[in-house]
Amino acid sequence: MFKVIYFYTILFLGLLLVAGCRMESDQIEKKPNIVFILVDDLGLHDLSVTGSEFYETPNVDRIAKEGMMFTQGYAASRVCSPSRASIMTGKFTARHGITDWIGAASGTEWRKHNRHDKLLPAEYVHNLPKDDVTLAEAMKAAGYTTFFSGKWHLGNEGSYPEDHGFDINKGGWEKGSPIGGYFSPWENPKLPNKIDGENLSMRLAKETVDFIKQHKNTAFFAFLSFYAVHGPIQTAQQKWQKYRNKAEAQGINEKGYKMERVLPIRQVQDNPIYAGLVESMDDAVGLVLQALKDTGLEKNTIVVFTSDNGGVASGDAFSTSNLPLRGGKGYQWEGGIREPYFIKVPWLDDSGSQSDFPVIGADFYPTLLDLAGIELLPEQHMDGISLKPLLEGKKIDVDRPLFWHYPHYGNQGGNPSSVIREKNWKLIHYWEDGTEELYNLAADVGEQRNVIDEHADVAKTLSEKLLGWLTSVNADMPKSDPEYDPVLAAKRRQTIIDERWPALEAQRMEFLSEDFKPNDDWWGSKATKD
Repeated sequence: MFKVIYFYTILFLGLLLVAGCRMESDQIEKKPNIVFILVDDLGLHDLSVTGSEFYETPNVDRIAKEGMMFTQGYAASRVCSPSRASIMTGKFTARHGITDWIGAASGTEWRKHNRHDKLLPAEYVHNLPKDDVTLAEAMKAAGYTTFFSGKWHLGNEGSYPEDHGFDINKGGWEKGSPIGGYFSPWENPKLPNKIDGENLSMRLAKETVDFIKQHKNTAFFAFLSFYAVHGPIQTAQQKWQKYRNKAEAQGINEKGYKMERVLPIRQVQDNPIYAGLVESMDDAVGLVLQALKDTGLEKNTIVVFTSDNGGVASGDAFSTSNLPLRGGKGYQWEGGIREPYFIKVPWLDDSGSQSDFPVIGADFYPTLLDLAGIELLPEQHMDGISLKPLLEGKKIDVDRPLFWHYPHYGNQGGNPSSVIREKNWKLIHYWEDGTEELYNLAADVGEQRNVIDEHADVAKTLSEKLLGWLTSVNADMPKSDPEYDPVLAAKRRQTIIDERWPALEAQRMEFLSEDFKPNDDWWGSKATKD
């Protein structure tokens, strides 16, 4: 009897040991999940963790505090489509050819805007190139289930997320803004309406949560690409009231704008509608983070958070201020390209850590492959580098230049120009007249002092590198417009100063008035919880 009991005891312990080893082996071999969160038009200082005293973003702040914050993180472009293409391809914009937001006028079509500019903007690629192996395709080839939710804006039908490696697409099509607004009913053939008044950011988060729960036992790559905080800016009445009261408590400035080179530019963060839109995005991020915790996936899921270009300080909805950075979306200065750039790798001890190594959107591709143990594709992500060493507390001994190419005009006030950053030096080459600006970002992050005369040798070296690189990738260039009329151009500028600037100041005060009401039902937002 004793021998029988002894035999079964040994057998039971052996089975436990085998099962334990198998479980441990499964845990070791299980690929990490990845949740990539991309916000549209979010400025570097549009988060409380990056210095805003007006917007409140506790959930996004958590990602920064639990992971690594790259304090010199950049988007690959000053506008959306080029940046998104760089994330997907690991290439700078001049190399993949999508240099403007898809749908923007180019060539002689630009004249229809009646802006009377010196140049005709360059042509550009209108669909994400099929020849590129996208980040999603690389993840899928490595056994990941891939999911996309939200804004795509990388081509028309035939060049949607499902055509570039995503197994599931919820809401991604050719449009770059939320057609119909941020409250259901919206117009999106990839995201059917369900509940009147449903908040779009929350809906995209819920779709992402459903995907996570359904695929919790498989390795997944989930890309949550918010339409927020792109215009038209909208929010629920409760959030507007909260931030209107907060602006009043902080003290409302008499003036909110100053004149930049082409358009007025916002100087203060006090727009209660935009603040509510930012908070709704943050609420949606919180929903996804909670789902990772509830499903037990939090410790095996990499979370990335970034934006595709700077905050909208001019043009569009004139929503926010990027100070102390100069400019904003569409601009060649830091306000147009410097972004929140957070990576949380839960098994690495990098909570609350920061890196001042200059990084860019093209780096996400090789970084995520590297972190997931997937073989890198250097012939694809040619301009990106893996940031894994930095996340592991090591150094990267590479002083690589970063390049931006925007041979276009935008509706925010930026000029057709190309940019190189190397170490702390940043040079801007303007295509209208060939002039250049040189800034030492370590001493002048606000780009207020052009030091090209004092450092002519530095400028010459950087200019040669920039122009040489553009030639090497066959970058498209703008052309002079023979119909350019300087008299009409000057008249337009004066009209902006005399009419548009005062109208913007009046609108700002209207948004902050106690009796502000956009319409009877606040965009239908009372029908459901925001």
